[in-house]
Amino acid sequence: MRKSKPKKRILLPDPKYGDIEVTRFVNNMMYQGKKSLSFNIFYDALDIVEKKTKDSGKTPLEVWKKALENITPMVEVKSRRVGGATFQVPQEVRSERKVSISMKNMILFSRKRAGKTMADKLGAEIVAAFNEEGAAFKRKEDMHRMAEANKAFAHFRF
Repeated sequence: MRKSKPKKRILLPDPKYGDIEVTRFVNNMMYQGKKSLSFNIFYDALDIVEKKTKDSGKTPLEVWKKALENITPMVEVKSRRVGGATFQVPQEVRSERKVSISMKNMILFSRKRAGKTMADKLGAEIVAAFNEEGAAFKRKEDMHRMAEANKAFAHFRF
């Protein structure tokens, strides 16, 4: 943008846990403005997580936050043209973008997962990410591997 930066919108905390991060996740998951449906799916998914991870001794919200932390990338590669050649330049990810990427990856891969309802799929993906497995965790590992492989081009950073 040429003009000033847009103002950050203030998100209200969710009704059950009082957490702003949950609201952001639900906003990412929402289709066609159906926020209450998204909240119901998320809370049902956390109930499923609670059933699956009784022995861990953590609340479902803590399991979800740990799962998000496990799939949050630290570095990513961006394409950069230098003299006719395109290089994949590794860069650190901004903190806002880290959160956004991890949430969107979890939602994307839970939608692709096999299961009956979205709550089942999301619950399974949360548990998988918590145990450092699953497609979203693999995406993060692939990002890191690509950045490591292209470390030689780090001096092209912009």
